[in-house]
Amino acid sequence: MHTHGKIGCFSFVVAFFLNLVITLTVTLNLHSSEVSHHEEKYTIGFHYATIVWRSILLGIGQAFGITVTFFCNANHLSLGWYISVMSFFHFSEFVVTSIIRPQNLTPESFLLNHSKAYGLAAFISWVEYGIELWLFPGLKKSYWISGIGLFLCIGGEIVRKTAMLTAFHNFDHLIRTQREEHHQLVTTGIYSLCRHPSYVGWFYWSIGTQIILCNPVCSVAYLVASWRFFYERVYEEEVTLLHFFGKEYAIYQSKVPTGLPFIRGYNMY
Repeated sequence: MHTHGKIGCFSFVVAFFLNLVITLTVTLNLHSSEVSHHEEKYTIGFHYATIVWRSILLGIGQAFGITVTFFCNANHLSLGWYISVMSFFHFSEFVVTSIIRPQNLTPESFLLNHSKAYGLAAFISWVEYGIELWLFPGLKKSYWISGIGLFLCIGGEIVRKTAMLTAFHNFDHLIRTQREEHHQLVTTGIYSLCRHPSYVGWFYWSIGTQIILCNPVCSVAYLVASWRFFYERVYEEEVTLLHFFGKEYAIYQSKVPTGLPFIRGYNMY
């Protein structure tokens, strides 16, 4: 078989494998859904359909990204990287959540609909890429710049998923307002290096996506917007953590930085 044919087959095998994994994950975890007897059939069916649809969408995205990377000419290499990185990030968010907190597994665990601002930012980045590809095609051929972005995305992905798996059932996509019985302060592993490694990973990943696309405007905009978002997020979360753990967390704060540039968090002592 021709090399390109093998690569094409591989890309769609990847999509099929991702869909198979997610389907098995859903099947194993949906039984833990806490719904009433009358709503159980509808709720589980709706969640299952939504999850499978989003899984298929991301699987196709992953396959398309791989296909663009290997089939299209070099002018679109960065686009293939970007599509692959985006698809893998959102798919892996769901998969890791299914491992660490299966009882919280929902279609929102993909983080595809994280917020309106997140969706708008992604759309604006696509518009910038299209306009600049049309007006300044040479700008999108700076592969060493795209390589830096890819490095940031891969590194950020590793840091974030390591943080999620290290915290395990202590991790949640949402800031908790009440402390759960099993909730413990995690200070080991990657948390011994920075207090908010999941945010650190996401911060650099988000900026990396725009560097991959060689989007100068959105690279700066994402840097500023991500910094402001995590500045507020860390502040709000640390108020809660100090309420949960008191002096124990304050001591941890004094020894370990947030990991995010120029963000110190909240200190009540």
